[in-house]
Amino acid sequence: MLEPKTRSDCGAAIQAEIMGNVCTNATPLDESWRDFVFAEVWSRPELDRRARYLISLSGAAICGGDPARLDGYVRGALNGGELTLSELREAALHLAVYAGWSRGDILNAAISRAVQALGLPEAAYPPIRAEAWDAAERGEKGQAEFAKAMIFSGGPSVTPFMTAINNFVFGEMWCRDGLDQRSRRFITLVGVAESSAEVPIKSHFHSAMASGNCSAEEMHEFVLQYGTHAGWPKASLVHGIVIEMAKKVAAGLPWNG
Repeated sequence: MLEPKTRSDCGAAIQAEIMGNVCTNATPLDESWRDFVFAEVWSRPELDRRARYLISLSGAAICGGDPARLDGYVRGALNGGELTLSELREAALHLAVYAGWSRGDILNAAISRAVQALGLPEAAYPPIRAEAWDAAERGEKGQAEFAKAMIFSGGPSVTPFMTAINNFVFGEMWCRDGLDQRSRRFITLVGVAESSAEVPIKSHFHSAMASGNCSAEEMHEFVLQYGTHAGWPKASLVHGIVIEMAKKVAAGLPWNG
């Protein structure tokens, strides 16, 4: 894509696939979506399109902007078969935990608009919890799921916050069948990256690679894709942490070791 027209043509084609619309050349910003974001970022083969959708859906919901763009990602993911409606509903739930329920609402509302626009029947999904539970057993299950996902042991349920992490986040949500663990990773990584909180960013990027869910190369692609929504300053912070955590994973070290 060394020639401008070739790059623009490529971007327009990819934008039409991803979003269902084409740049109208109205402003320089519109052209940059086509010529850089779609032509040069979305075209990269180092990260699969499903993952790029998950990053962009989460990023667009968290970072704000025109709701029509988020709607385009939702419709594109459905029309292209990259995500099912039930998976998108699970994605909204997962995003709520790592970005806040208000932002989860933003994605969930966009999904509902797509259901109406496309005339789709609502997806079937299991309830958050269908059966009664033993309080101790619920906490133990959450701690076991935490260790499985994070590759280190979590803390005991000694505060309301840690109880919520063990009981709900890992005891009920991470173990749901509606979305695979790799997909949950990408949503989580957008949420922790947006927080700019060093400990969650380091621990989650480390566990994404240490678990085998994502490679170091894919994490570098994540930074680029995330940066198109959050901006280069936030992506720069994540970029440094990815380099650091990739070295630790390669050396067999814990995230804080």
